[in-house]
Amino acid sequence: MRPVDIEALTVPGTPALRGDLLLTAVSRPDLKTNSYRGGLRRVDLDGGEGPWTHGIRDSAPAISPDGRWVAFLRAGEGSGREAAPQVHVIAAAGGDAKRITDLPLGAGAPVWAPDSRRIAFVARVPEPGRYGTENADGETPEPGEEAPRHITNLFYRVDDVGFLNDRPQRLFVVDAVAALDEPAPADLTPLTDDRADVEHPSWTVDGESVLIVAPRDWAAEDTVRSDVYAVPAGGGEPRLLVQTLGTAAKPASAPDGSILFYGTEFPGLEEVARNTGLWHAPWPGGDEPSPARRLTDVESVDCDSAAAPPVVLGDDALVVVRNRGAAELRAVPLDADLAELKTLRCLAGESAAVKSFTVDGERIAAVIGTPESSGDVVLLSGVGTAAPRVLTDYSKALRDTGIRPLEELDATASDGYPVHGWVVRPVGEGPHPVVLMVHGGPFAPYEWKVFDEAQVLAEAGYAVILGNPRGSAGYGESHGRSIVNGFGTVDALDLLTLLDEALKLADLDGDRVGVMGGSYGGYMTSWLAAHHGGRFRAAWSERALNAFDSFTGSSDIGWFFAEGYVGDDPDEQRKCSPLTYAGKIDIPFMVVHSEQDWRCPLEQAQRMYVALRRNGAPAEFLLFPGEGHELTRSGKPRHRVQRFDAVLEWWGRHL
Repeated sequence: MRPVDIEALTVPGTPALRGDLLLTAVSRPDLKTNSYRGGLRRVDLDGGEGPWTHGIRDSAPAISPDGRWVAFLRAGEGSGREAAPQVHVIAAAGGDAKRITDLPLGAGAPVWAPDSRRIAFVARVPEPGRYGTENADGETPEPGEEAPRHITNLFYRVDDVGFLNDRPQRLFVVDAVAALDEPAPADLTPLTDDRADVEHPSWTVDGESVLIVAPRDWAAEDTVRSDVYAVPAGGGEPRLLVQTLGTAAKPASAPDGSILFYGTEFPGLEEVARNTGLWHAPWPGGDEPSPARRLTDVESVDCDSAAAPPVVLGDDALVVVRNRGAAELRAVPLDADLAELKTLRCLAGESAAVKSFTVDGERIAAVIGTPESSGDVVLLSGVGTAAPRVLTDYSKALRDTGIRPLEELDATASDGYPVHGWVVRPVGEGPHPVVLMVHGGPFAPYEWKVFDEAQVLAEAGYAVILGNPRGSAGYGESHGRSIVNGFGTVDALDLLTLLDEALKLADLDGDRVGVMGGSYGGYMTSWLAAHHGGRFRAAWSERALNAFDSFTGSSDIGWFFAEGYVGDDPDEQRKCSPLTYAGKIDIPFMVVHSEQDWRCPLEQAQRMYVALRRNGAPAEFLLFPGEGHELTRSGKPRHRVQRFDAVLEWWGRHL
């Protein structure tokens, strides 16, 4: 895979299935337009697929329960209001799509009510005079001329989203079928106020209310805690249904009216590195919220809430669980009580990554990535034993570029701890130069699926080592929490252990080794360069956390992340900061950052670069305009290619 081959990364989104209609939205980078293009595709249940809509950025298909209608989001060209995604509805039998919303900043994914008429969604509503809207004087100020923001809370901006308080995310309900007969989208009134962002709408089984997640006490105080609420679909005050022991996500109504949701639990300020479990609560019988019970084991089960809401199928709830680099579709009995991972039936995802799924009757449509695919639509049964059927081949063009296999590595650290990862080796006998690549998070994993970063390097002749050291997700909560108050300790040990294990392979060159990573991976790159620099020829540190003292006050998550991982003692924060040891770095060191990164703000890169240069280290700085923390995954396609070109030039120079 070459840098320009990112255009072959066609990625399907969450599927929608009803009867014989199976839809998914696909997206791919387009270098000519420097944007992401795609539309809705119909997938044949016997295999194959084709276009179903012809928009340039159609996404989030949802089929009404009666199968008559399809709602989806359509975004236009350019920027501003014209490019904002709006809800459209089209007959399932085909025809022209009708736009039913016209909101300044667009709408979120549509969710059908049980009556197949109404749609719920969330959308950000800007204050008048901001984000291209008119103020009280009928003027539309330019961004630099808007009134100052008056901020009174800590959670006021998010990377790749922007400021929050002046455009709160609110809940809407629209009669979609009635809107089809209207000449233009009607003005819609939000069902929630502007005090709190709400998210993850879903309908109750009776269609009377919409379940949402909102901050604890409706954001009255600074908190990362969140709870489950119900909002009457016809308007009225939100009702607290479940007060969690930490956070909630993706609530769903079970057939009996009870509530399933994903949740974490944590005491005090220990919000970080906590497994996400599946929880159940009855509908409250009175005014007080219902007590919830955890169905899955705290230590061994970590649900991936991003994949889909929990879905009831028979006596089970289906969820995606992270497990040793896999993302597996598992069945959790509804009567379970802290069920361990080994007791949960696995339907799909072994040595693969289930990215999303949906259920219709006893059939399940899922998008699954594998070591040979960035994601394909698969059909399987939730009750039978028949093998899953792969219906699409979105990665054929990617495979034609040459995909190198993931070779599993298992090692044992000097303290006896097992370490797991992979090596991706290039074609040829070698000896190949080596790049140790460290993932971000840290509570995240590398997975059993195509990873463009490793493939581009392997195509250029480098062997790439990918590991999930202590601190990563998917190996138990205690594994993830091993580095709380211990950044740069056992995580560094595990990475070096995996490197040593890989270097036992005869075709890897132990004298030509580099280290690179982004975010927490950038942190570890800086840390390893300072404390184990003799192991490496050069380092590439990207969007890194380098100094906890300033990160606490500048990062969108710094106000709780830093204290959660290293505590609030200034001396301990300095001890755990790579910037403190910049004077020990003497290998060639590339600092890479994005100007609009609010997760690890630009000052983190600037401080490290200046310290390195002042200490005489051979440091360089690569700065991307207009990008945020997610440059390598969802940044402008041309920037992604330019970054890859710079990566290859750097390692070509030093390895």
